Amino acid sequence: MVYVFLADGFEDIEALAPIDILRRANVEVKTVGVTGKEVTSGHGVTVTADISVSDIKLDSDLELIVLPGGMPGTLNLEANAGVQKAIDFCAANDKYIAAICAAPSILGHKGLLKGKKAVCFPGFEKDLIGAETCSDLVVKDGKFITGKGSGACIEFGLKLAEILVSADAALKIKAGMQCK
Repeated sequence: MVYVFLADGFEDIEALAPIDILRRANVEVKTVGVTGKEVTSGHGVTVTADISVSDIKLDSDLELIVLPGGMPGTLNLEANAGVQKAIDFCAANDKYIAAICAAPSILGHKGLLKGKKAVCFPGFEKDLIGAETCSDLVVKDGKFITGKGSGACIEFGLKLAEILVSADAALKIKAGMQCK
């Protein structure tokens, strides 16, 4: 199971592209409304989440959580106790945590990126406390996957598919989407 957390002000493509790619890979993905079941992106697109944050199940079936960036979406994610609980569960139980754009700052504030390679939207590097920041579009270090921003969302989603399914599956999806 993958949970993609959506809070008002999320960056549209950073949430929806990974969802699309993971579903193409036949991964079970649930969108999680953090600020309500209906969530409005930073660009005014309203999405109806599959479940509310109070409905998430933190158990052995959970493989990965995804934290899309955007403002004030990132701030809304970080302020939510349910999101914080999910991050803590994943960190304590060796589950994958993926964050893109501004959202890696949430992990940095929690000290989870200390000694890890990570990437974020330019200007948020100071929030990746203790991380070795990189210039790559997507970085995986242990159970943490970080992405630079909306221009990296396809590569970010493909990396998640590779991790959860296989490199072959990710390549097939990439070819089917006509990505270079």
